[in-house]
Amino acid sequence: MLQAGGNAVDAAVAAAATVAVVYPHMNGVGGDNFWLIYDARRGELLALNGAGRAAASVDLEDYRARYGETMPFRGGAAALTVPGTVSGWWAAHRYSRDVMGSSLPWSTLLADATALARDGFVPSPGQRRVTASTPSLFAPGAPAEVQETLWPIYHPDRLAGPRFVQSDLGATLAAVARRGADEFYRGDVARRIARGAARAGSPLAERDLAEHRADWVSPLRVRYRDGEAASFPPPTQGFAALVILALLEGFDVAALDESDYVHVVVEATKLAFADRDRYLSDPAFVDVPVDRCLDPGRLATRRALISRRAVLPADDPSPGGDTIAIVTADAAGSAVSLIQSLYHEFGSGVVAGDTGVLLQNRGAFFSLDASHPNRLAPRKRTATTLIPSMYLVGGRPRLVYGTMGGEGQPQTQAAVLTRILDRGLDPQAAVEAPRWLLGRTWGEPSRALRLEGRFPPEVAGALAARGHPVQVVEDWSDLMGHAQVIALGPAGLRGGSDPRADGAALGW
Repeated sequence: MLQAGGNAVDAAVAAAATVAVVYPHMNGVGGDNFWLIYDARRGELLALNGAGRAAASVDLEDYRARYGETMPFRGGAAALTVPGTVSGWWAAHRYSRDVMGSSLPWSTLLADATALARDGFVPSPGQRRVTASTPSLFAPGAPAEVQETLWPIYHPDRLAGPRFVQSDLGATLAAVARRGADEFYRGDVARRIARGAARAGSPLAERDLAEHRADWVSPLRVRYRDGEAASFPPPTQGFAALVILALLEGFDVAALDESDYVHVVVEATKLAFADRDRYLSDPAFVDVPVDRCLDPGRLATRRALISRRAVLPADDPSPGGDTIAIVTADAAGSAVSLIQSLYHEFGSGVVAGDTGVLLQNRGAFFSLDASHPNRLAPRKRTATTLIPSMYLVGGRPRLVYGTMGGEGQPQTQAAVLTRILDRGLDPQAAVEAPRWLLGRTWGEPSRALRLEGRFPPEVAGALAARGHPVQVVEDWSDLMGHAQVIALGPAGLRGGSDPRADGAALGW
């Protein structure tokens, strides 16, 4: 898209559409996305919420009666939020066309995605690995609607051939490419999605799709070193990522040895997650006190709780999910950080009829506790782990970054940012450096502090001596997320892409 004369937004839309096809275990047309967009010509940073809301017919007490205290994670009942992905692509495209002056048509941005779905592609190692490691979806005990709709397309046996084809999805993308996002939300595709969802036991209806829109919102910012870290407001956990950095602002991170460095970031993470788990929800339904959480006076008080020698208690953090991160930048200085997800691998496990649209299970993040701020409600967006982020100096992006990894997203972002700004690593080295994970992600129950095996043994020993429940995992672990970063500077653009994943840093 850049070679064709497009800008960073065009490149992000095209990449997002394509990766929705070729990385179907992690994201898809039936999921959500969140965007940070920096428009260099206007000098503006914008945030775009492409997340879907819960169906109008959902009822908390009905779900409690059917499922007890825990939301279902698979099957039709888990597919309860509108797929917002296409609305995010469309809104970003309209901004690029109408405000930034791009001449690239919508159909061009979706052309590669459509062709790859229709004609097939060689499955990535990541798709093969995750498909093989998700037996609950591909075993006789899986919900009937999963067996009937997911298995014919995504079963591990389907990966045995030379090319992986998603014919129905290709036809859907072709229709959307011809007629725009209205086709997905208010056209024949929308009607077929609703019929297929209903047959699978989902509460989604045509009206839910027809009423959906992506929203432009204001990004959040905090001071860090010589610039500002920017992230996404609620319902994402972006403010928790910023709290971590705001707490670290009071430490000389560059001077810490490796064990002290990991310890201090982990302790800041605990404090940030305590606020997130207490308050995060849809701000259209609940007052989320972001200003209070980012108040400098309160942060100073919270920072004083961090000891260099002892650990704070760790609450059980919420589960994570499977996601992709895309970052783009162009010669004019415009940039995009984009996060796109189905939540768990393969989302709800339900494909909506003959559309090829694999529906997300982001609604499983809702609480069935009537007193919880993130409790299930009609037309509500659930709290989410997805956080696109940037670092700006003088109001212009210097780092554009993001990662998958659910619970690990704020932690990986803090690691990458501090390793570049405080510890002097270049983008690729910062992404490759060994990482850690506090708590659980990808639905894992562990509350341990996981360290990649490439950390020196003395780091694990020093952290365990302080009281951290250390667990050493493989040298390059998917648990640590798949980070992507672009540095924009006087010498040009430098990219870093995570070797833990199947992506790449590509320039033109």
